[in-house]
Amino acid sequence: MAKARVLVVDDSMTMRMMVAGILEKDKDIQVVGMADGAEEARAMVRDLKPNVMTLDVEMPGMNGIDYLAEIMETAPMPVIMFSTLTAKGAESSIEALRLGALDCYPKPTRATPDEMQAAFGKLSKTIKEAPKRFAELNDGPSASAAKRASATGAFAWNGTIVTVGADVASTKPLFDLLGRWPADGPPVMVVQHMRPELADGMIAKLSDSVAPRVVEASDGLKVEQGMIVFCRPGTHHVYIDAWPGGTIRLLDKPPFAGQRPSISLMMATLAKSAAAKTIGVLLAGGEDGQQGAAALRAARACAIAPAEDGSGKLELGRGMAVQPIKSSDIAETVLGMCRG
Repeated sequence: MAKARVLVVDDSMTMRMMVAGILEKDKDIQVVGMADGAEEARAMVRDLKPNVMTLDVEMPGMNGIDYLAEIMETAPMPVIMFSTLTAKGAESSIEALRLGALDCYPKPTRATPDEMQAAFGKLSKTIKEAPKRFAELNDGPSASAAKRASATGAFAWNGTIVTVGADVASTKPLFDLLGRWPADGPPVMVVQHMRPELADGMIAKLSDSVAPRVVEASDGLKVEQGMIVFCRPGTHHVYIDAWPGGTIRLLDKPPFAGQRPSISLMMATLAKSAAAKTIGVLLAGGEDGQQGAAALRAARACAIAPAEDGSGKLELGRGMAVQPIKSSDIAETVLGMCRG
């Protein structure tokens, strides 16, 4: 595996040095440069050609969010953001993820080595996986530039429910997918693995960005057409007791594959109760999710998921039959299967 070539961008010299120090402990990471802001970073991107960037949200001059938007528009590359542990910081984190950042780490309250290691313990792994993950999530034209789903005209819903599994890195594809949903489209259950403190910001941002009504999963909630249900991370597993006409149930059980709620549990329960009227969309790989997609396919339901060969390409499958599908085609394909 080629080394990850990282550019560290932060207006604080202390933070730059500490982040670089953590990353350089890994033999598969090379910090090629450190920049104090967007202007210096542009020159270093041109001259040093990094393939991953770490970027602070709060910087003087052009802030990190605006610079991230510029990067994704002009020369897309994997970016890992850092933000403060505040309400404003959480809002900025969600916006960064929506724009295409692969993750957004909370900054420690004090930049001591111990706090830095605790806050960024998984940073090296994220950095090393970033180029491959970024390529997987950008396999086709971005749906963000696509025409927003029209709110006019009735959607002839055939009773199919859609369940979507995602991780923090697939936030942009999630927004791209749901941004095409009509206001009266098929109901969608969303399980996204992310830090719990980002959940409120995610629900608020989705509500502002998509046509359907966005609600948080709660015990006894009736699932209806025109509804996107977001399952809060870190509290309970979530499933639907029956379909059609089902209601949400919260289950207080240990995490599955390290996750709660579990994507696989949601998909597996629907595979058992409503396979003929369920479509699963898995935007992220990993142990949790792949088992759920496999359960749907085995039950003759449709599931879109990353290929099992590790290529990162997406496949639409039912039973043993699979075919490739581009991420930019998911919304149109799924909506087509949900029409009467």
